[in-house]
Amino acid sequence: MIETVASVGLPIDEKLMIQKNRLVPANGLSGNEKRISIVTGTHGDELEGQYICYELQRRIKENIECLTGIVDVYPAINPLGIDSITRGIPGFDLDMNRIFPGLENGSMPEYIASKIIDDLSGSAAVVDIHASNIFLEEIPQVRINELSRDTLVPLAKLLNVDYIWVHSSATVLESTLAYSLNVIGTPTLVVEMGVGMRITKKYGDQLTDGILALMKELGIWNGEVITPKEPIISEDGEVSFINAGKSGVFVPCVGHWKNVKKDGHIGDILNPLTGEINERIFAPTDGIVFTLREYPIVNEGSLIARILA
Repeated sequence: MIETVASVGLPIDEKLMIQKNRLVPANGLSGNEKRISIVTGTHGDELEGQYICYELQRRIKENIECLTGIVDVYPAINPLGIDSITRGIPGFDLDMNRIFPGLENGSMPEYIASKIIDDLSGSAAVVDIHASNIFLEEIPQVRINELSRDTLVPLAKLLNVDYIWVHSSATVLESTLAYSLNVIGTPTLVVEMGVGMRITKKYGDQLTDGILALMKELGIWNGEVITPKEPIISEDGEVSFINAGKSGVFVPCVGHWKNVKKDGHIGDILNPLTGEINERIFAPTDGIVFTLREYPIVNEGSLIARILA
């Protein structure tokens, strides 16, 4: 059932609507069902979650007799961004994920944010799906504020991701959707995966398998599910960042989610004008490359890779 979470008038007799699709058991509701909420489309250039919204609903509808709780799917909480392929909210120069929990009597974006928080509040779990930007490819991972570690890590381990990154609280912005919901007691998992403005089907299928496993653990699904893969769990101190020292064209010589040795060759930053190598990039430690530069043009300081030691 399609429901409108928030509606705001726009110029030229148009409306901005935040919508969700609610899936319920075939035999109706008793009033005691748990609810899981799947949220994506916060950033208009992150499209990986669009496929997951489709695929999860397809699987549920094909086996609706296995649904024992409520599934709310929010495919685009920043629909203007999705429509215009803009990361933030067009016309406001705002990042949608920097204005939560919002304000009902505030500006249009703040009002929408407050309505989204109200609607998600009380979910047994919220899965907040993001992609990387257009510059980087990310392995499927869950990022967790260390303040919520005890609550969220057991849930994250069910999502069939490769990696769980527990951030220090200083690195997690208090104005994000996930932080705002976790503070009020609604467990929210942030998933990062893939590449901006792309859909990586294998990652989408992997996470959809995990969402169904999480639903079964919560008592929302009684169908067959996969056994989730055992993720690597790490802290901030186990992650090394590699940034470009020179501008140019980055060409990697390692694969994504591959092992590297300390001082191993990661790739080169080339100069197409002179035919020279501006910089050779080497690994600062042994580990696994879980973030890798996808867009080749780099400037000094551009993120090239992250390595999990």
